[in-house]
Amino acid sequence: MAKILVVDDEPVFRDTLAFNLSNDGYEVLTAAEGMSAVEIAASTELDLILLDLMLPGISGIEVCKRIRKHSQVPIIMVTAKDDEIDKVVGLEVGADDYLTKPYSYRELVARIRAVLRRSSAENSDEEAGEVLRVGHIEMDTGGHEVSVSGEDVQMPLREFELLELFMNNPDRVLTRSQILDRIWGLNYIGDTKTLDVHVKRIRAKIEKDPGKPTVLVTVRGLGYKLVSSAE
Repeated sequence: MAKILVVDDEPVFRDTLAFNLSNDGYEVLTAAEGMSAVEIAASTELDLILLDLMLPGISGIEVCKRIRKHSQVPIIMVTAKDDEIDKVVGLEVGADDYLTKPYSYRELVARIRAVLRRSSAENSDEEAGEVLRVGHIEMDTGGHEVSVSGEDVQMPLREFELLELFMNNPDRVLTRSQILDRIWGLNYIGDTKTLDVHVKRIRAKIEKDPGKPTVLVTVRGLGYKLVSSAE
C-alpha cells in the first residue's frame, strides 16, 4: 500500500482528499503546515507527497527545499496559485510535477499512479539494474545513482528518468512530445514548461557551464539531444 503525505492548510480540502485517497487504497498522512510536513518526511518512509504552495509558517517552496536535502521522494505541488513564476520556482527547487486548483480528482489520481508506477518499477529493478555511460556521465539505473566526472550527484525521480532516457538515446534528437509521452505519460495535460525546467535542473548538474550547454543541447524547434562526444 503506497503511503502519501497530503500537505494543505485548508481542512475541508485536506480531509476530503485524504478520505478519497484512502478509499482508493492509499495510506494517507496529513499535515496542515510546513514544519509538520518536513518532520513527517524526515521520520517516515513515504512514496509520494502532495504539497500545497501556500502554507502557514514556511511555504511549500521552503518545505520542498528542506525535504530535498535528505530525500528524493516524488513531490507533486498542488496550489491555487496559477502564477508562472511560482510554478517554475516550485519545479526548480525539486518538485516533480505541478497541479493548479481547481483540478479533477481523476487527473490527480492519474498523475499519482504514473509516478508510483515508475517508482515501483525502479525499485523492482534495483538488483538487476544496468550501468549507463555517456561521456563523463555514469548512471546506475538499479541503485538510482549518478556520477558526473567521478562526483556523485543527487537527482529526484523525474530528473533521473529524463537523464536515463537521454542516456539510452545518445546523439539522437528527442522531440518534446516524445519526451513528455515517455516520462509524463500519454495523457499528460500540463505544458512544456515543466520539461524545460527539469532539463535546466539536469544541466546544472552535468554541464561545466549550464548557461552554455554542450552536453544536453537544445535542438531548436524539435527538442533536446545528449551529445556523447561532449567534454
